[in-house]
Amino acid sequence: MTSKTEPHLRDSLGLLKDREQVAERLLISSAKNSFDPDTELDWDAPFEEGKWFWPPELVSLYDTPLWRRMSEEQRMELARHEAASLASLGIWFEIILMQLLVRHIYDKPITSAHVRYALTEIADECRHSTMFARMIQKGATPAYPVSRVHHNLARVLKTVSTTPGSFAATLLGEEILDWMQRLTFPDERVQPLVRGVTRIHVVEEARHVRYAREELRRQMMSCPRWEKELTRIGCGGAAQVMSEAFINPQVYTNVGLDRREALAQVKASPHRREVMQSGAKRLTEFLDEVGILKGVGRRMWRSSGLLAS
Repeated sequence: MTSKTEPHLRDSLGLLKDREQVAERLLISSAKNSFDPDTELDWDAPFEEGKWFWPPELVSLYDTPLWRRMSEEQRMELARHEAASLASLGIWFEIILMQLLVRHIYDKPITSAHVRYALTEIADECRHSTMFARMIQKGATPAYPVSRVHHNLARVLKTVSTTPGSFAATLLGEEILDWMQRLTFPDERVQPLVRGVTRIHVVEEARHVRYAREELRRQMMSCPRWEKELTRIGCGGAAQVMSEAFINPQVYTNVGLDRREALAQVKASPHRREVMQSGAKRLTEFLDEVGILKGVGRRMWRSSGLLAS
């Protein structure tokens, strides 16, 4: 049954589902499959000897000449710091996304399922952020904030982003990390706590991705031409920031590596390029279908290294 207030909308992916029906289903899923990380995970258990904090194939230097020169102990130490760097990045993204969601629902009917689900998602993101922060502390590494430039660029994004741009940025912040976490939580080489954190995040983020994709499709069908073009450019810029901010280069210094050499080898690594493009593939295919990867925006995505063609 379709809402009487919402017209039938169809894009290249097919007929859009009713906004309220989508939200009601997501609310039901949230009620059945939401977790409290403070009680769900064993934070007091010691880490297991010889287990990784991140799958080695997903560590930035994997299969580079520098990686081959590193001892196994140093590789595992780098993985521990990169896990903390990605958790720090995740907190930064989620704080941005929560603010974008609040902006989105500010003028919406407060009793609608669409708004109630947005508030539910914000609650999820609060728990994820505290969970990531607790994991960083448990791992006894520093937190790794993004650079001041990227921090302030995000401040601008939160102020001027279009509504479709906000949902495109949401997906960018969620889907690449989600792809990596789907490889992490079943991996028995990885620390049980890290696997538990990524499992919770994957289960709950699946709902967030569904909500954002449905709304982005709707927004791209209804927004004016200027807003579509601004969204394409903004999304391209966000892809470039994401690519640059993905791993804080301080991790290399903190494990005793030459930062400039490490960055150069990561940039030149075919394996790393394949990992990042594989992580973004599902997202870029979707963005292409809904008309975002066009013109200047597409060229910006290519220059970010996240889009193969």
